[in-house]
Amino acid sequence: MLYLIILAALIAADQGLKYWTVTHLALGETTAFLPPLVQLTRLHNYGAAWSSLSGKTVVLLVVTTILMAAVAVLLVKKIVRHPLGVTAGLLILGGGIGNYIDRIAHGYVVDMFDLMFMNYPVFNLADCFVVVGAILGAVYYLWIYDKYDKRTKNHDNDPAGDK
Repeated sequence: MLYLIILAALIAADQGLKYWTVTHLALGETTAFLPPLVQLTRLHNYGAAWSSLSGKTVVLLVVTTILMAAVAVLLVKKIVRHPLGVTAGLLILGGGIGNYIDRIAHGYVVDMFDLMFMNYPVFNLADCFVVVGAILGAVYYLWIYDKYDKRTKNHDNDPAGDK
């Protein structure tokens, strides 16, 4: 139940910021947010990261569905149990669902975070969730999974005594 509450909060934060952006900024319009670091610029992304697969909404929806289903299975079947792995999974799901909602509702994803200190593509909160979740997931898998969550065969019942 707690997982669902956290997931709902992540999605609500993403969708709330996108709603504010759409209702307060015209397409391409910019406003100060955290100068001199970040400004908000309303853009529509018809693809995935860096507009890759632009215009391929159906492909993006199918791929996103498959990836989110895989992460959900890891969490629901408790294959991932360590808090870092669960956090990674929830962030990935929250970001994936946030952008999925945009693609279904509009055919594009609303982006708004525009870094002022470097030339970088505009992105949104859901993208941040996915990237942070992926990094945490990699850390979890590389350094924590084997120690805490990896299931091992029970050799105590092995009639051959092989260990």
